[in-house]
Amino acid sequence: MKICILSDSHDNRHLLEAAVKAAKAAHAEVILHCGDVVAPSTLTVLNKYRIPVYVIHGNNTGDLYTMGMLACESGSVIRFFGQDAAIELDGRRIFLVHYPHYGRAMATTGDWDLVCCGHSHKAEIERVSNIKGGTTVLVNPGTVGGIGAPPTYVLGDLQTMEFTLHEVRLDEATAHGHAHSTSTPSA
Repeated sequence: MKICILSDSHDNRHLLEAAVKAAKAAHAEVILHCGDVVAPSTLTVLNKYRIPVYVIHGNNTGDLYTMGMLACESGSVIRFFGQDAAIELDGRRIFLVHYPHYGRAMATTGDWDLVCCGHSHKAEIERVSNIKGGTTVLVNPGTVGGIGAPPTYVLGDLQTMEFTLHEVRLDEATAHGHAHSTSTPSA
């Protein structure tokens, strides 16, 4: 299963939509949003892509009541979990949290195959040694909203556990429905 991991959209619906559109073109089946959506209505631009969006709130919580209501609407792609989320997709145990230090701590437990975080707006993909003698993939996709850093997201494959960082650019081609991204191999 291919997934798209993003975070810190901070109400930038244009960059968020460009990232999800590119992810769908790359056959992503699920979006994991690691928080700081801010206004829940930002996520409504994703309904037309019909990809489930698993989202937590982060520290810029915005309107949590409306986020919950959007998730409950008939036909909504939004799956809202609150502060963090423990999910299983394609046989992989995945933990979503906003804060990188919390994400690193969860990765070291060895209870998760993949831990995703955000908050720092600094994109990183690494394998963290865990206390069970293995490694856990820790992904911080940076800020899809482009706040203080280039807008980025991560595409991953849960079968191979390979992840690549992509930059979203709003340019003339995006205005005509084509998002560009560049790829960086995973660590």
